[in-house]
Order: sequence, then structure tokens, then C-alpha cells
Amino acid sequence: MSSTESAQPRRTALDAVHRSLGATMTDFAGWDMPLRYGSERDEHLAVRTRAGLFDLSHMGEITVTGAGAAAFLNHALVGDIASVGVGRARYTMICRADGGILDDLIVYRLAGTEYMVVANASNAQVVLDALTERSAGFDAEVRDDRDAYALIAVQGPESPGILKSLTDADLDGLKYYAGLPGTVAGVPALIARTGYTGEDGFELFVQPGHAVELWQALSKAGEGAGLVPCGLSCRDTLRLEAGMPLYGHELTTSLTPFDAGLGRVVKFGKEGDFVGREALAEAAARAERNPPRVLVGLVAEGRRVPRAGYPVVAGGAVIGEVTSGAPSPTLGRPIAMAYVDAAHAAPGTPGVGVDIRGSHEPYEVVALPFYKRQK
Repeated sequence: MSSTESAQPRRTALDAVHRSLGATMTDFAGWDMPLRYGSERDEHLAVRTRAGLFDLSHMGEITVTGAGAAAFLNHALVGDIASVGVGRARYTMICRADGGILDDLIVYRLAGTEYMVVANASNAQVVLDALTERSAGFDAEVRDDRDAYALIAVQGPESPGILKSLTDADLDGLKYYAGLPGTVAGVPALIARTGYTGEDGFELFVQPGHAVELWQALSKAGEGAGLVPCGLSCRDTLRLEAGMPLYGHELTTSLTPFDAGLGRVVKFGKEGDFVGREALAEAAARAERNPPRVLVGLVAEGRRVPRAGYPVVAGGAVIGEVTSGAPSPTLGRPIAMAYVDAAHAAPGTPGVGVDIRGSHEPYEVVALPFYKRQK
């Protein structure tokens, strides 16, 4: 393979479908992915009020099996994975020895000694390499299953009804952060009640060869409910409104989970040692003594949109930095997440602004999330 060929972005099993729908494609983490099909605002609002269909096949699935799988994952990750019941999932992180976040993950327990770790597309190889290295000495096998799965998500208030029309699986009994094997439109799938939009919804792990068939069946089943195909652009504004962190923005190797306000995912009480324990214990103590910058929401008083890296200011001094920013279709105003000094983190703190190309634009500090769905 020439260097030119190897540099070509990978295509998901649904690539031809996206192009036939007129999607604007973009290179994301080495994958050619749909950015939008039409109006990203319309796609966003469809997920909030009806339903949206996403191709997430760029995510990285890693299977861990063996008698020592639970003990190994407890060692490799910061969460207590051994306590996850079969059929349940847990949000967790993998950290470096110095406590820096390598990635945030969802781990599904598929069977007694079988787990699926789902990594972000941009970090899938890093996570695979770290898990493989950390598995030494454990009775556990780490398997790269990125090519074994396509991942399709249906998200939004109409998604349960749409999916119910295509499966006999017990969706009513399927809790948030749980998954069960089933058949959807005749296609074998792992049906997970997870998502990254702030809405109720499902993620369907299937063989790549079944992806087009399943996408078309979901599209047809959702016609009457207002289901629309959705790209990565509205996925980003949806997760931003829901206050959900994005790796590379709110989470990086320079931050520990305690710096990110997510210290709750670190379980010091679990059995055995784990990678980063000592550094994370120090980070926890440091956060108690001297609170780190706090992740807050910012809502614009004007119309200018803040972007990642823009300084947050107060009283002529820089007090933080924007990590994510975009126009909010739900609020009708620009919003941002930012890490700010603890002294300026309380909702309603006066005098806070964002330096947008030399102009200090006024912003209101608010608690996250910006949007929370009605149960």
C-alpha cells in the first residue's frame, strides 16, 4: 500500500447511503463521515422533538474476554468494572500513570467473562495499545473488533416507538446504560440504551454487512414519526447542550478526572491496584485543598459564537478558557463550555466575558447542562 493510499480516510459500511442522501462528508479521526445532510439546525431539532438516525461506525470496539477479564479491566481502567452486571454498561476512563485522561469509554458487560470497551474514534488505537500492554499477567484476551461492528444510533423522543416496530426485544425493560442481544428488522444486534445527545435513544451494534439493511429499515419505520438522518455537526451541538464532554476539548491528557470535575468515575475502593491510582489520589487531595478550574456553561448575551481556545475574562484578567462553543438551536443563542477559576464558577457570577478576537463579549455563567430532557 502506498503512503497516498494509506492516508485515504476509511469509509463505513453506510458510505454509499450517505452519498446517495446528499451528505456533506468530512474527514473525522481518519474516517470519511457525514457532517450534515441538509440543515444541521433542522437535524438538531428533529432529535430534540422527534428522532434522528446516526452512523457511528467510526467508534472503536475492543472485546475483552477470559476468566481474568474483570480483574484486568479493574486494573487498566479507573472504574469498578467488576461490579457491572451482565447486560449493563458503565461510563469510565482510561488514564495514564500520571493520571492524565487517555480517553473516556463505555464498557458493556456482554457475558460473565466478556466485555466490550467502546473508545472514541480518535483514540481507538491508543486505547487498544494501552489495554494490550496492561493485559500482561492477566488471564484475559484483548481483541481489536473495530472491523467487526457497524454502529447505528436512533435518538430522540420518538426512538422507542420506532424501534419497537422492528423488534420483539423488551425495550420497556431496557434501562439507561444497559444492553441486550436482539433482532432488529431481522438483523442480529446488540441493542444498547445509550447515546450522546441528551435524549432517550438506542445504539445498535451490528455486523457491517447488515448496516445498510438496518439503516433502511429504521428510515422506513421512522417516516411517520419525523425521523431524519443526522450528521456529526448536530451530534456535537446536541452533546454540547447536554453538557457532555468531548475528548480533545473538555478531556485531555493534561487533565485528570478530578480536574475535569469527573472524579466520581475514579473508584479507589475497588479491589486491587490500578494504573494511575497514586497520581489520582494526589489529584483528589489537591482538588480538595485547592479547587481546580471548574467546567461551567456560558450563554451569550449577544450573537457572536465562542470557539475552543478563546480566553474567558473578568475584570481585565483571563480566568479560563472555552473548550467547546456553538450556536444552540434549542436556546436560540450561542453557548459554550469553559474551564474557569473556581472564584468565577457560580451561576450568575457578574462581569464574565469571552475574548472573541479582541472584543470582550458578555456571557452569563450557568450550571451544566444547558438542556435536560423532560422524563
